[in-house]
Amino acid sequence: MVGSLLRGAPTHRPTSRYSSANSYRILETRVHRRAFLKAAGAAAALGTADTVWGTDPAVADVSQIRDWVPEIFAPLPDPPEHSPVIIIGSGFGAAVTALRLSQAGVANTVLERGSRWPTDPWRDVFCSDDLPDGRGYWHRTSFTTVSKVTAPCDYFGGVLDTTDFGGIQVWRGAAVGGGSIVYTGCMIAPERRWFDDMFGGSVDYTELDTTYYPRVRNMLRLSPMPADVYGSAPFTHSRQWDAQIRKAGYEPTPSDSGFNWDILRAELAGAVQKSATIGRSNLGNSNGAKFDLTQNYLRYAEDTGNTAIYPGHQVNSIQQDPNGTYVVTVAKLDPSGTVLATRTLTCDRLFLGAGSIGTTELLVRAQATGALPNLNEHIGDGWGTNGDVVLARGESELACTGFGVPSAGHITDTTGTPLTLENWYVPGNFGLDLGIVASLAIVRDTTRGRFGYDAERDTITLTWPKQAQDAVIAAARAVDSKIADAAGALLDYSIAGLDANAWFTAHPLGGAVLGQATDGYGRVIGHPGLYVTDGAGLPGSAGLVNPALTIAAIAERNIEEIIRAGK
Repeated sequence: MVGSLLRGAPTHRPTSRYSSANSYRILETRVHRRAFLKAAGAAAALGTADTVWGTDPAVADVSQIRDWVPEIFAPLPDPPEHSPVIIIGSGFGAAVTALRLSQAGVANTVLERGSRWPTDPWRDVFCSDDLPDGRGYWHRTSFTTVSKVTAPCDYFGGVLDTTDFGGIQVWRGAAVGGGSIVYTGCMIAPERRWFDDMFGGSVDYTELDTTYYPRVRNMLRLSPMPADVYGSAPFTHSRQWDAQIRKAGYEPTPSDSGFNWDILRAELAGAVQKSATIGRSNLGNSNGAKFDLTQNYLRYAEDTGNTAIYPGHQVNSIQQDPNGTYVVTVAKLDPSGTVLATRTLTCDRLFLGAGSIGTTELLVRAQATGALPNLNEHIGDGWGTNGDVVLARGESELACTGFGVPSAGHITDTTGTPLTLENWYVPGNFGLDLGIVASLAIVRDTTRGRFGYDAERDTITLTWPKQAQDAVIAAARAVDSKIADAAGALLDYSIAGLDANAWFTAHPLGGAVLGQATDGYGRVIGHPGLYVTDGAGLPGSAGLVNPALTIAAIAERNIEEIIRAGK
């Protein structure tokens, strides 16, 4: 199998630089040796599809984690019994809502199940992607990497929740800051045609384009990768990515990013501990290289004095009493998962910002149990994966590709099923240069799933057709293979089944879609004072791009109207 990973090696032809027969033999030997070593490294580090490293779960060494990150073990304050507004979650939509309400003078309580993690320029606050400990995953005993390798992990309240739903695994943040702690910072606005294709007129693109996208970009200080960072060694893969797609006839568009370029420069200069330049992102950036929500929206909201954030508070159910007050049942958790207390809180208005899965779960359960009896038939509908596909093609020149995280650029292809390809890094690589040039594909996909309720287990279930994943994989693989052929990629990862997969999504969307389960501004139909302010409101797709920018922009739009209207 190792030899078969070589892409076209037997028919390789030397360039004019290696025109003599002797020089060609030397080059061919080097190519084969490098390819063999990389393929062997790939087999050892990545395994093949459905590889399992072991099944014995480890119990987290809490004392060690306490030494590393004592802040998350501090006593948790208790939220008030009653608040004018409760916001569930602290990701992009929730953070926007908290800030704008607080600026309008509305006191609000933010409930977040995960911990509030600090940052430090020299301390390992977060663990690495390749050898994670309890800080990595949210109460799991095993996890599956993007290369389909399953391994045991420590059971603890880490920052990334990977939830399995019959054939697909959903990734989402579990920390103050939500998805902004674990995303790769790529913040792209969709083109109008793809946005309208998904939203069908329920949200005016011009509004977002002229007012709300610029507002979010300013708040998050978004900008494309600077030339000096792009030219550095950790981003050799970005330069190879661009060179390969140009050989295939595309021109890359720079991508706006949520990373702090000065901290990346400090990493390159050795002035802070390395993180974003050595392949760390999915499980957090210890040095604060990601300009996450704890550094902007949430911080600014708290600075007003009107927002209070309560980590370690998991909301289990919501209901509305006969006089219109919302009742929230919450479990207070320590980082190891022990329930310290269970309380019932009340509020006049309730904003759901727990992400597509969290928000949908609360609504589906409340509908099924009669806690929110007036919810309509669209609750649980319209869920999708945003068309996510992870791609790996071989490098086309002999160079260490590097492990820099932020995405430098992207392309859109409309020759078949429309899709976007984004330059991506290779996480969980054990520091081995595997010769992979990685991409994240986001494919146009109109397949939608539906969430239901399992009363016996008191949990939600997802109806999701496997053929939807097969279709997006086929579309993404066709484009990436075309690029690999045009660029003369040295390795063919399709032989090991590692070239394309969509068994997971990092961008779950839908379940309480705007204009269906809610009105056009996120007001839940049938229950005044209840709102959806996160990715659950998007119709399964953000229009061929990462959804974070659009979630935040729509949240800005919606809360502005809700404050203006007073309801």
